[in-house]
Amino acid sequence: MTKKSSRRDFISAGVLTSVAGFASATRVWGQAEPPAPAGGLSYRVLGKTGLKVTSVGCGCMITSDASVIERAADMGINYFDTAREYQHGNNERMVGAALRRKRNDLYIASKTEASDKPGALKQLDTSLTELGTDHLDVWHLHGKDNPGAAADELFEAQQIAKQQGKIRYAGVSTHNPKVMIPFLVKRGATDIVLATYNFTMDKGVEEVIAQAAAAGMGVVAMKVMAGGFRRVKPDDPLAPKLKREGTMLAALKWTLKDPHVHTTIPSMTGMDQLDDNLKAMREPYSSREEQLLASQLAFIAPLYCRMCGTCDGQCSQGLPVANVLRYLAYADGYGQFALGREYFQQLPAEVASVRCGDCPTCTVGCPHGVQVRKRLGRAQELFAA
Repeated sequence: MTKKSSRRDFISAGVLTSVAGFASATRVWGQAEPPAPAGGLSYRVLGKTGLKVTSVGCGCMITSDASVIERAADMGINYFDTAREYQHGNNERMVGAALRRKRNDLYIASKTEASDKPGALKQLDTSLTELGTDHLDVWHLHGKDNPGAAADELFEAQQIAKQQGKIRYAGVSTHNPKVMIPFLVKRGATDIVLATYNFTMDKGVEEVIAQAAAAGMGVVAMKVMAGGFRRVKPDDPLAPKLKREGTMLAALKWTLKDPHVHTTIPSMTGMDQLDDNLKAMREPYSSREEQLLASQLAFIAPLYCRMCGTCDGQCSQGLPVANVLRYLAYADGYGQFALGREYFQQLPAEVASVRCGDCPTCTVGCPHGVQVRKRLGRAQELFAA
């Protein structure tokens, strides 16, 4: 991998990459390259950025063990994703320390949840300090699920950061790709989209993922495990059998089989999970795994919100249904109770105080079978102060 030596080089390289890409009429953006012989790693090009990234990156959001991140880098993974808000800012500090030795051989993405330009640029400076670097390879506007949340001044902040050499590429993360990707493609200011994409989602999501790639946008997939729900707990005697079945590995492989996805950021909280995720780059998606995921889909149907947007505005009490269900999935699926509660308690007081048991009937209907009232009630029991 080419070393990155200066901010001026980053800016020049970005311009040259774009020109070279558009000059070639036959190039398919993000086309997968043959796996490298060493370590069984596979690489894809991240849209028109030209960055050659491992098809499995490292999602650091819930990682608390720096040695896992360091080992991932030592094993060849070269794309790492964090955010200013993760673990109250501590995640960036840990990621930076773990990757410092190999910084010039890696790509680091972080995010800002700020709502205005000054706040975003201030967070960027903090991110750089905590990560111990003078630039980010990708800087995302965090969690933009509708165009109204993506103010023009935030895109202006990204352009300023590029001009200053503090970031190489501008990104947006979203849980609502069907709405946001067409908006971002039309706007034309985003290099990379980080989007929820997994085996539970409908054909429309696959289509907009392809639309992003066709426009030269780098595509990074998140939430690839569809909530991470397991049929047994780790201490259950059946846990080894479930691990052998490889449902979560199958879910990751499902996303990787889409050539329009350039990299993925599954969570890696331990060495076993790291090893399992690495397998996805070495092993093909099989008919057996297709069957596993069909069974998993039936299992999680009452539990997992596919973020299709159908329920938007349906709750008579104004609950952001999809968001609350996502917070609950952090606790029930990924075992991250504190994270789910943290997000829940950021809701406006009038929303967090709603109790579904007080409504005689539920006004929300899920076309995919999620038991909305029951799940929201559980979130309120778990997370409410």
